[in-house]
Amino acid sequence: MTERTWWKEAVVYQIYPKSFSDADGDGFGDLPGVIDRLDHLERLGVDCVWLNPVYQSPQRDNGYDVSDYRAIYPEFGTMDDWDRLLEELHARDIRLVMDMVPNHTSSDHEWFQRSRSEPDGEYGDYYIWRDGDPDEPPNNWESFFGGSAWEYDAEREAWYLHLYDVSQPDLNWRNPDVRDAMADTMNWWLEKGIDGFRLDVVNLLSKAEGLPDGDPSNDWTGSEHFVNGPRIFEYLDEIHENVFAGTDAVAIGEMPNLDLEHARRYTAPDGPLDLVFHFEHVGLDFGERGRWDVGDWDLLDLKETLDRWQGGLDWNSLFFENHDQPRSVSRFGDDERYRYESATALATILLTLRGTPFVYQGQEIGMTNGTFESLDDISDVDTVRNVRELIAAGAVADYESIRHVVEHRTRDNARTPMQWDDTAHAGFTDGEPWIPVNENYADINVASERERTPSVLSFYEALIDLRREREALVYGSYDIHRPDDEQLFVYTRTLDDDQVVVVINFSDSAATADLDALDAEASLLCGNYDDVAAEPNGPLELGPYEARLYGQSA
Repeated sequence: MTERTWWKEAVVYQIYPKSFSDADGDGFGDLPGVIDRLDHLERLGVDCVWLNPVYQSPQRDNGYDVSDYRAIYPEFGTMDDWDRLLEELHARDIRLVMDMVPNHTSSDHEWFQRSRSEPDGEYGDYYIWRDGDPDEPPNNWESFFGGSAWEYDAEREAWYLHLYDVSQPDLNWRNPDVRDAMADTMNWWLEKGIDGFRLDVVNLLSKAEGLPDGDPSNDWTGSEHFVNGPRIFEYLDEIHENVFAGTDAVAIGEMPNLDLEHARRYTAPDGPLDLVFHFEHVGLDFGERGRWDVGDWDLLDLKETLDRWQGGLDWNSLFFENHDQPRSVSRFGDDERYRYESATALATILLTLRGTPFVYQGQEIGMTNGTFESLDDISDVDTVRNVRELIAAGAVADYESIRHVVEHRTRDNARTPMQWDDTAHAGFTDGEPWIPVNENYADINVASERERTPSVLSFYEALIDLRREREALVYGSYDIHRPDDEQLFVYTRTLDDDQVVVVINFSDSAATADLDALDAEASLLCGNYDDVAAEPNGPLELGPYEARLYGQSA
């Protein structure tokens, strides 16, 4: 029997505060803006908020470049604003998970400034430095954002490692003082009353001894030497013991290039983490050049991947969107002809598989990808640097020749402002937004979704309510049916004598389903089409992207 915990029963809502709601009119989302919108979250029915970084930061990577872990970036507000947010959330029985960035800091952080200026001082070994020829990096490792993962610092006259942006130097986790400092920081936030952490790229903390060259044929050169590195379990076990042990705080690890074998070890009963984010299913549409190419995928690929992880882990993190992923209805559905139907079909998968669902802001109203006419319109440092690298290498001629990939893939798709209503700038701000609002905001927004019947939003609310009412949708076993069907995604969730049958036509054409899994006495619990019979009567006739949930005795 699976141990019952709050984070298994929760539906988590992710807030990217820079783009959520702006209370002071400066065009930049803030904590008071989040507080102003909490009634929306309460009505939606979520149980927990995951808040993207709000720490002091120069914002070169939108807050994942932290310059002070114990201060709030002024554009977001003050620590008093943060305290009020926590209080308001807890008053609504909504928990708060903070985003922690343990692999790297900003180059503006005091630790790095002192490390570069005082090599023999207290912070000299806080980062990964290597001496050498200023024109020859220490190895061939690549940054995830493109180019070399090394930068030569003229002040220290040495190279430092940055697996992400040049302004994000990697911390040296071999140094026990670094590990203690991060544990102290996390405990400081837990003592303020938060309910856990999402740990950014946490499987990259350990780098191989000697920092050897990587295989250039890998999508991320060098990754075999820093993904799930040699001391990673030692470091994470230490975090667990010094931070999470003896609390009910949740530990969620974001883990690039994660395989199922390592995921099992990380989340085993004696493992250091409760949940992990893997990215296999959101890599199905990668092309021959990896993520900066668009490839073909089909439902069989998606079902096989999700089914393998459902069977391989006791508990999954369920998501299709986050601040680093494009909008799911544009990526996996049909954001034009069948936006409502495909968005709600995706919602059905998200909220009925076994695991903890994560809903990203705007996903609950079916927000879509945007358009970006030139590279100058892109704010995402990852996109800009990679596109420039591709152009410089001659892999693409110019921006226009890769624009279709950018508009499919860029993280800016997830970062356009939340669409609240059809007023100027979608009700996000009274000022000029830091990034343009999606042009379709007049039609797709919270206010119109509240008035529309049916709507993506009302379907999310109904599914979240149903998940709370039917424990089989939380703790029930998962069994897939018709795995080789190219249109239908069918599975059952079973707990004791209660069973929920999930039937989804995940295609843009009608489908017929004659299901052995469905009893004649089953009753319709929820569906995204109107005028469906309360009880099945022979084979099911399903419209494009139609989803139904039936309840029956096991």
